[in-house]
Amino acid sequence: MSAKFFLFITFTITLFFTFFSETRELSIKQLEERKKADIERKKEREKRGKKSFQKEITIKSEIVFISKERELPPVLSNLDPILDDEGFYGVKLAIEDNLTTGRFVGHDYKAEFHRILIDEDLDSEFEKLMKQGKKFFVVDFNEDELLSLMKIPGIEDVLIFNVRAKNDSLRNENCKKNFFHIPPSYSILSDALTQYLVKKKWKKWFLVTGPDKNDKLYSDALKKSAKKFNVKIKEEKIWDFSSDLRRTAGKEVPIFTKGSKYDVLVVADEEGEFGEYLAYRTWDPRPIAGTQGLKPSSWHRTHEQWGATQMQNRFRRESGRWMTEVDYHAWTAVRALGETITRTQSNDVNEVQKYLLGEKFGLGAYKGVKVSFRSWNGQLRQPILLAAPRSMVSVSPQEGYIHPVSELDTMGEDEPESTCKF
Repeated sequence: MSAKFFLFITFTITLFFTFFSETRELSIKQLEERKKADIERKKEREKRGKKSFQKEITIKSEIVFISKERELPPVLSNLDPILDDEGFYGVKLAIEDNLTTGRFVGHDYKAEFHRILIDEDLDSEFEKLMKQGKKFFVVDFNEDELLSLMKIPGIEDVLIFNVRAKNDSLRNENCKKNFFHIPPSYSILSDALTQYLVKKKWKKWFLVTGPDKNDKLYSDALKKSAKKFNVKIKEEKIWDFSSDLRRTAGKEVPIFTKGSKYDVLVVADEEGEFGEYLAYRTWDPRPIAGTQGLKPSSWHRTHEQWGATQMQNRFRRESGRWMTEVDYHAWTAVRALGETITRTQSNDVNEVQKYLLGEKFGLGAYKGVKVSFRSWNGQLRQPILLAAPRSMVSVSPQEGYIHPVSELDTMGEDEPESTCKF
């Protein structure tokens, strides 16, 4: 064989192992090595000076990320980390991504981070930022806090990107044209899960609902999905035990789940107060889905397809932890702004809002297809990941569900069903 052939084989093998190492999840040791290398490169760049713009800066965009300090509930396990920086690194990475293009076209991006303390008034603090001329806000607020924002005078002159609240009311009767919702709503999540359960022919449910408000909202969405996809809820119960399940679950759960014959136990426990203790303790051996077990979500640490592994590794290298849904939502919001400003060559609020809600907008977001916003309620349409704690199981919409505009609109309330009126 010729020397050229051996050279070709060597090159191919090298390329394969390089690609393989980049698509695999990195170990802690590898992450630390990468982090050190990143620091060295940063020092070298600082010696050379900051990265220069290829064109004169013509557009400067400031994006404000705001979170709220909260009283943290007890964690389910001592293994659960308590995070107080969700969203921060998502914004940071998205700004870097925006600048990759921005340096070539003369668009600069800056991010400000604000955390409103428990004893501070959210509305007044927000108004201060508006008076400073801030126009683009990525907010980590719950439903009540977002509803409060909607009442602030002049709020319609800014753009708000919700990265946490999943309440359907924010996409329906309480919708606003300048409020964009990155998280999937409860109805989208429940439809995504139901499509898969129907595909598996698990059409007889035992529905368990937690005591909190959001548990009931999720449960209501699951009931609507069951009706929509012709699923029978054989039994429904409210979980109202107050004892320490770490000690009593083995006795209480079998009795609680004894009764009707069902295919799958579906759980609505948003705070994670009891759902994890249902597995392996039910009277009948059944799978668990919903907020625990097989869970529908926008992002998951086991997601590796469509370049997601590289994103996971970038995030872990920067933050030292896994990327959460809120982190992903924050990244998506900032990237959506960057994509729009690049396409429209403008950061005027009205122009940006119009483009985001238009048919031309589309963003690659590690989901295999471009994500976009529903023009009738500002909800981001996106594939939904269905994952067990340590493995990716499926992605919805499931095969066979069709729609005249987008298969992604088979999940959640479609335009004819929406009560949102801009």
